[in-house]
Amino acid sequence: MKYDLCVVGLGYIGLPTASIFATRGKKVYGLEINPRVVATINRGEIHIVEPDLDVLVRAAVQSGNLVAGANPVAAETYILAVPTPFAGSHGPIPAPDLTYVESAARGIAAQVTEDSLVILESTSPVGTTEKVKAWIDDERARRKLPPVSGAQYAHCPERILPGQMLKELVSNDRLCGGLTRPAAERARDLYRSFCNGEIHVTDARTAEMVKLTENASRDVQIAFANELSLVCDRLGISVWEVIKFANRHPRVKILQPGPGVGGHCIAVDPWFIVEAAPDLTPLMQAARRVNDGKPQWVLEKIRALGARFRSPVVACLGLAFKADVDDLRESPSLHIVEALAKTPGFKLLVDEPNISELPRSLQLPHVTKVTAVEAIKGADIVLLLVNHKQYAAIDRDLLNTKVLLDTRGFWS
Repeated sequence: MKYDLCVVGLGYIGLPTASIFATRGKKVYGLEINPRVVATINRGEIHIVEPDLDVLVRAAVQSGNLVAGANPVAAETYILAVPTPFAGSHGPIPAPDLTYVESAARGIAAQVTEDSLVILESTSPVGTTEKVKAWIDDERARRKLPPVSGAQYAHCPERILPGQMLKELVSNDRLCGGLTRPAAERARDLYRSFCNGEIHVTDARTAEMVKLTENASRDVQIAFANELSLVCDRLGISVWEVIKFANRHPRVKILQPGPGVGGHCIAVDPWFIVEAAPDLTPLMQAARRVNDGKPQWVLEKIRALGARFRSPVVACLGLAFKADVDDLRESPSLHIVEALAKTPGFKLLVDEPNISELPRSLQLPHVTKVTAVEAIKGADIVLLLVNHKQYAAIDRDLLNTKVLLDTRGFWS
C-alpha cells in the first residue's frame, strides 16, 4: 500500500498535523520510533496534552486514515516533524543539533522516489532543507540505490501555539518554501486541504529564516519585559502596573515578564540565527542572556525569602514552559525548581496539573507532588511559576499568611 503521507515524528507538531490530514481524507502513516507512542495512537489515544487533540486523533484513527508504526513506508509525501535541539551543553553560542533531522531523512531515503515530495516542518537553521536532500541522496548512494533527481523538497514551518494548536493549524497563514518553485507550489496545494489561512510561496532558505525571525523577535520583546521587571523590583515599583499603564499608549505593546523563556521555539531558535552570524547579532545575544538569566534571579529571590525560616517549605506551582500544556522542554520553571531542590534545607511541594508524575530530576525525598491547594496550605512560601488556568480558581484567602512570589503577575 502507498500512503498519501508519511509523517515522521508524532510529537507536539507531527501528531496534530498527521491527524488533521487524516480527517481531511488523506491516508496517513505516522512514523514514530517510540513503541509506547505508536501503541497509544493506534488505540485512538494521545500521549501529550493539547485541547481537543484527543477527539481529532480518535476520529482520524477510527476512520482508518491514520495508522502509526515504526518502519518507513511508501508514500507520495514525507513530512519531517522531528526535534531540532541544541548540540551538547549551552555554550556561549550553542550550535544546532540536526541529528534527528538527518536520521529521519536517511530513514526514509530508500522509500523516496522520483515523484516524492519531502517537506521539512521542523524549525531549522538556514540551509537545512538543502541538507535533507543531500542526506537522502547520500543514503541512497550508500545503499547502491538509483538517484532520485526528480524528488522535490520544501520547508513548511509550523506556526502554531501550544494550547491553541488545532485552531491555529487551520486558521494561521502558512509559508511554503521550496528548493524549486514547483516544490513550493506542490506543498502549497497539499496544505490547502485543511489550511484556511493564506499560503505564501517562497524559496526554502527564506522560509527557514522567516520562522527563526518570528521567534527571535518574540525573544527580544520578552527580554525587554524581563529586564524591565528587574529594574522595577529594584526600585520598588510594580512592573505589572507599569506595563498596564504603558500599554495604554496607542503605539506601545509591552509583553508580560515571567521566570524566563522556555519551550522548543523561542528559547532555541534565536541561537540558530546567532550561530550563523555571531558578529552581526549583538541584540539577539543580549536578549538570550537576559531571558536565560531570569531563572537565576527568581532562584536568588526565593533563597533570600527562605532565609526567614528555619526549614522553609516552598509551594512550587507549575513546571511547564507555558500555561495549560504539559511541555517541559527548555522550561525555566522546571530549571528553577530543579535548582531549588538542590538547595540545602528546602522542602518542596510541587504541583503541575498536566503531568501524572514528577520528572526524574525531582523524584527526591524532600520533593513531593501534591495539588496546588495542598501545596499552598503546607507551605511557608508560594512560588507561582506558570499561570495555569486551574490556579485562577484558588481561594486567595489561602495566600493571606504566605510569603508570595508571583513571577507571572497572575495574582497581582
